[in-house]
Amino acid sequence: NTMPGLLKKTLFSLASILNTASVVLLVVALATQKWVTGKILCKTGADLVNASDPELVKFIGDIYYGMFQGGKNRQCGLGNRRSQIYIFPHLVKKLNAALHVIIILFLFIAIAFALVSLVFCIYNARKIPYQFIKGPAGFIAGLFGVFGIVSFITALKLHRLTERVANFPENVFQFVTLEEHYGFSFWLCVASTATHGANFLVVAITGIHFPKVKTKKPEEPTVTADDLLY
Repeated sequence: NTMPGLLKKTLFSLASILNTASVVLLVVALATQKWVTGKILCKTGADLVNASDPELVKFIGDIYYGMFQGGKNRQCGLGNRRSQIYIFPHLVKKLNAALHVIIILFLFIAIAFALVSLVFCIYNARKIPYQFIKGPAGFIAGLFGVFGIVSFITALKLHRLTERVANFPENVFQFVTLEEHYGFSFWLCVASTATHGANFLVVAITGIHFPKVKTKKPEEPTVTADDLLY
């Protein structure tokens, strides 16, 4: 026996809400600039004055960046010098350009499949459930979200992404990374992927077939020959 229609519509409505949340989270993650935050040391300036530990503070700045933009605060002994970071069109050439573009592509594909899943969840919530494509779109969206996250972590850890970003377009000073942390934009992407997982589970529940409940029929009275004599 299939799930009652009202419950199924409720679950598809919940899946629609989860899909909407996942799309919003991914769009905000792409649009914001805090995928990574960190601290950078102006190594050239510190070496010039042979700065010791207490003096190193004067040469430590901060940095933050996302998929497209960011900013940094340079401290090379001359005070704070704040500047904007633009990944495109020039900085991306100094990074692992192919990997960076692939990360963005994965996230846009995740958004596209999340929107497809959203359309079918809304349709299923309003009409007779359309069984064929109710689950795969949301699953694929979550999968590409995971691909994007893994690719970004790979770029950050194996390709020294923060250091490359910090040193562009510096010609005189060299910067090294002292600290780097995942910012709220990155965690929004993780939350979006988790939401896709929850959505997939909700949609999968709608396909559960419940066992039929057999109602016991009342026994009909049997008429015997003795009863007919009376």
